[in-house]
Amino acid sequence: MMHKLGGIIYDQGSMRMNNLRTQFTTSETYATEWERFQLVWAYEHPSSDWHKRRDALKRALDVAGSAAGLVALSPVMALLAGAVKLESRGPAFYRQERVGRGGRVFTMYKYRSMIVDAEADGPRWCAGAADHRLTRLGAFLRRTHLDEVPQLWNVLKGDMSLVGPRPERPCFIEELERLIPGYAKRHRVKPGMTGLAQVHYRYDATLEDVRRKLRFDRLYIRRMCLWLDLRILAWTFAVVASRRGQ
Repeated sequence: MMHKLGGIIYDQGSMRMNNLRTQFTTSETYATEWERFQLVWAYEHPSSDWHKRRDALKRALDVAGSAAGLVALSPVMALLAGAVKLESRGPAFYRQERVGRGGRVFTMYKYRSMIVDAEADGPRWCAGAADHRLTRLGAFLRRTHLDEVPQLWNVLKGDMSLVGPRPERPCFIEELERLIPGYAKRHRVKPGMTGLAQVHYRYDATLEDVRRKLRFDRLYIRRMCLWLDLRILAWTFAVVASRRGQ
């Protein structure tokens, strides 16, 4: 949008982009992120009633994608569930409370990747790939993101979307909202199995990781549409195939 200030015409959108650019470094990794940021920024909502149509299209994609995924992957899911049960004692699936749209708490499903009673000493925020509580199969499931396949059921139920910010646990939300301004804005949309932030970053290990992801989460919320979701899904498959995701 063009504005006039003291006889000088300036583009407010360009100024915002220039300010955002200063948040990125000149390294190759961050240069790629900047290119993605510019690409996503270009997605514009064509009309004032776009939000209603966008939400309907997004839900249609979620239902179709999750239903097709559950049917197509059901043999693989059954094999993985059996393998988890055989490797270590405990259930095949792990249920955990997460915070969704509007702050609503829901139950998220995953394959169990850790030993039973892994959180006997209390919940841990950053559990990386080298966590000693992971089983051997669990480490593989984490590395390949196969542990998240049961979340297709959450998407079909409407708790989650295929694409959106990753849901966080209720026990950590209050502290993150206190430490990171604007963190609560992630809850304006449904959380996702994958998202713009997830295809760029590893699992959260530090507060700086959360801040960097939040930048992309908020961009996604402002620009989300069907075509952007399809593009993020394509990026996700590329990340998983190349095993760059952590």
